[in-house]
Amino acid sequence: MTVRYCAPGRLNLIGEHTDYNLGLALPIALPQCTVVTFTPADADTVTVHSDRMDASVRIPLDTTPGRLTGWAAYVAGVIWALRTAGYPVPGGVMAIASNVEMGSGLSSSAALECAALGAITTAGGVQIERIEQARLAQRAENDYVGAPTGLLDQLAALFGQPSTALLIDFADLTVAPVPFDPGASGVVLLLIDSRARHRHAGGEYATRRASCERAAAELHASSLRDVDNLSALDAISDPIDARRARHVLTENQRVLDFVAAIGDSDFSEAGRILTASHASMRDDFEITTGHIDLIAETAVAAGALGARMTGGGFGGCVIALVPDQRVEAVTEMVRRAVRATGHPQPMITRTHAAHGARLLD
Repeated sequence: MTVRYCAPGRLNLIGEHTDYNLGLALPIALPQCTVVTFTPADADTVTVHSDRMDASVRIPLDTTPGRLTGWAAYVAGVIWALRTAGYPVPGGVMAIASNVEMGSGLSSSAALECAALGAITTAGGVQIERIEQARLAQRAENDYVGAPTGLLDQLAALFGQPSTALLIDFADLTVAPVPFDPGASGVVLLLIDSRARHRHAGGEYATRRASCERAAAELHASSLRDVDNLSALDAISDPIDARRARHVLTENQRVLDFVAAIGDSDFSEAGRILTASHASMRDDFEITTGHIDLIAETAVAAGALGARMTGGGFGGCVIALVPDQRVEAVTEMVRRAVRATGHPQPMITRTHAAHGARLLD
């Protein structure tokens, strides 16, 4: 039986680098998705082909970390994570098609992991609840691929719903739906892809995570979530670690403030919070770039209610909340400003919260 399973990319409205600090985040699932078509067979390998690559890759079912790198490692990691957890994995042939931009900060990796996991488990007749699916997909990325990401991406892909944001509390790993429909208030969520690609498996992401862990340890806290006031950060000896921790603490509060604002349909306040989040990522966490800062600042100057980088940083996308009547002006001014600096023309689209991972007919 051939199985088709899809999982979406995700956009994080607010709550950046909070997941591995057991904090709060508010992502949505995107309309863009990765579709995995899997035909099981009596074989000891899974042969994988992607619409973005010329050659197929054969993945042994007994694969272990280090045996594969590149795009196929995400599928191999899922196979390895499932088998090491005791779940059966059939051999077969897998085809991957995706319109989630790679390296754009929209989590193409988690979309691939969750789609592959859903296809394999469905073909094998295995049911796994969504939190456990997220943990397995994260393990594939952390321990097989070697990217030290948190659970945000996988949870967003698995729990996404139309017109709904997901309030994730990583301390107790709960996912609460939050109505999110700016269009009903005449506001558009713009996704601005800078086309500057980033690589999470590189050192910068890991460096930020290590800095947060040092700050928590110096405060005798199990995580930064246990630190309840900013004044406590004065005890951190390294000023860089202190700034990293300040971003996390203030970002957690911004998530709650943003949820309250959209609950009141106050998108002017929601936009202000987005802009404050970007400033924190720029100044305290230092994960933006001049190119990304230009896009966010230009969008606000052109009439956006607020704008911020989304994703792990060092490239990727900016999101902006824009009154419907200002969308064309914001789009044109951002393109003009970017063009003047010699960067690639950004891709600017309207977007919205969409379905999470699911079996296709």
